[in-house]
Amino acid sequence: MGIDAFVDGFREEPGYLDFGRFGPLSRVAAEESNALTHVLERARHGSSSIFVEQDARVREAASALTGFPADQIVFEPNTSTGLMHAMFGLTGGVLLSAEEFPSVTIAAVRAQEALNVVQPVWLETDHGKVTPGQIRDQLEHGVGAVAVSLVDSRTGYLCDIEGIRQVIGDRLLIVDAIQGFGVVDAPWQAADVVVTGGQKWCRSGWGTGFLALSDRAIDRLTPVFSGFAATEETEPWGFVPPPAPGAKAFRVSNPDPIAQARFAAAMEELAEVGVENVNSAIAENVSRIIDLADEFAIAVVSSRNEQERAGIVVLEPPADQLSVLTASLHNHGVTASTRLGQVRLSAHAGTDAETLDMLRSAFVSFGSAATY
Repeated sequence: MGIDAFVDGFREEPGYLDFGRFGPLSRVAAEESNALTHVLERARHGSSSIFVEQDARVREAASALTGFPADQIVFEPNTSTGLMHAMFGLTGGVLLSAEEFPSVTIAAVRAQEALNVVQPVWLETDHGKVTPGQIRDQLEHGVGAVAVSLVDSRTGYLCDIEGIRQVIGDRLLIVDAIQGFGVVDAPWQAADVVVTGGQKWCRSGWGTGFLALSDRAIDRLTPVFSGFAATEETEPWGFVPPPAPGAKAFRVSNPDPIAQARFAAAMEELAEVGVENVNSAIAENVSRIIDLADEFAIAVVSSRNEQERAGIVVLEPPADQLSVLTASLHNHGVTASTRLGQVRLSAHAGTDAETLDMLRSAFVSFGSAATY
């Protein structure tokens, strides 16, 4: 599949620049969901096997993109659930920034509060950017794991997980990948735990995600939240068996097979087109957005370096002009996120010229209002 065919699967209305919040369903994900919903609706005799097949399918699709063996991947309903599994399974210190997305920090603190076997160690960063050098300088005795976002949701900063691996030795590296998975050709094998969801850049809707574990992670993590579907028994009546070996132990209940099908279809399409090709298309659109911001003298506070960015551009107008910029975007049909005094624009491979024209018009109105 070429990039043009992939882009044809984008069906959102022009003006959408908020993939960092959620991605409108891709065509293949929507079609897959509709097909299996119809099967569920009719419940024709013998049709139920297709639902059972989706678990292996989604794990194989995730394996193709990450390089982790399929039997070391478990489907999760979202990133936060996978992070909870990882943090509650740890023993010892986990080094992380307090500026990480709350799913990461809250999971670590809740695990400490509940079990008192994991200790968050707070990393001091340069405006939220987590770098190998900072981690090297702040590693403490007793830290057994490091947790980081592949792409910071506020700054758009693309983390160097390969560099982090080099400085942490055999400690576990936990990566919250949701803001980059599917659009960043990351060195996934540098990580021990990769957790992601499919509702953003993969465009497969809510209720989709996975947890991938290295041999080291499987050996060191305890499956605390391990339900009946995480054993080797189909239905363990009358006795409580131990968790299954490997990643399957980190399940609570049976997954949603239609969500699995949506996610699998989206990942299969990404593997076919090539994540590196998707990334190149996104890089061009991000550069166009930065050029537009520069043209209208709107401060870009996210990285301009292609090696340090994915699909997110962060703008920071003067505080007294933030509401004007937000209103201008809204009035011209541009969907974006505004938080903490900044505007976050997130473009995908299918972001088209009409969307960029709408963004230009919004900037024109903002410029006129700001100088009035």
